Amino acid sequence: MKFFADMHIHSRYSRATSRDSNLVDLALAATRKGILVLGTGDFTHPAWFRELQEGLEPAAPGLFRLKEDSGCADLRKGACSIRDVLFVLQVEISTIYKKDGRTRKVHHVIYVPSFEAARRLRDELDHIGNLQSDGRPILGLDSRDLLEIVLESDAGSYLVPAHIWTPWFSVLGDKSGFESIGECYGDLAEHIFAVETGLSSDPPMNWRVSSLDRYRLVSNSDAHSPAKLGREAGVFDCEPDYFAIRRALETGNGYLG
Repeated sequence: MKFFADMHIHSRYSRATSRDSNLVDLALAATRKGILVLGTGDFTHPAWFRELQEGLEPAAPGLFRLKEDSGCADLRKGACSIRDVLFVLQVEISTIYKKDGRTRKVHHVIYVPSFEAARRLRDELDHIGNLQSDGRPILGLDSRDLLEIVLESDAGSYLVPAHIWTPWFSVLGDKSGFESIGECYGDLAEHIFAVETGLSSDPPMNWRVSSLDRYRLVSNSDAHSPAKLGREAGVFDCEPDYFAIRRALETGNGYLG
């Protein structure tokens, strides 16, 4: 089954976001734009995590949909219901730390297959930094150590380096990044199988960098409002479930770019 996925967005609990970035309005916008799988954004934020738990129900392995009592009077738009939109638990985390004599500022997009895994991850990160001040928390944590915490939260959890060429806040950014993915994530770098192009680059630009050949290139909107959903997105040809999407990104089979 072919479908569009936008798996890096933000809720209204992130800074500089629209107050309309709630579950219903996000699902409405996704329906209008033909997006089947949508990131939740910000699941480490306590208030948003509660809203996700209260507003979503299981729909497919590792994916969720709006409950019928979501509070939206018009759940159907034309032939599509906003309850057809499948949410994946997702958060972007900013890490700022010193390494090899330089200040590093790297953003990461994290995916987990269940609320239990999300809670385990939140509990670990809550000991490290403030998860309440911003839906995209800023943590004084080495990228390698963040990846280790993600991997320990659940066997299905994974991390994608975010917008990898953004100068100040990315793994390969020239202001505060690294020379390679491996240098950033160290002995755990083998667990990175996809990287996000970001709005500042596109796949053809990244194809010119041979060190990225082993990674799937993913594109997402990084939307701060429902209107921005889908300005970049990925195309899959697989079952719309968390584990099939992960396999497609890991192997390339079922991921169309």
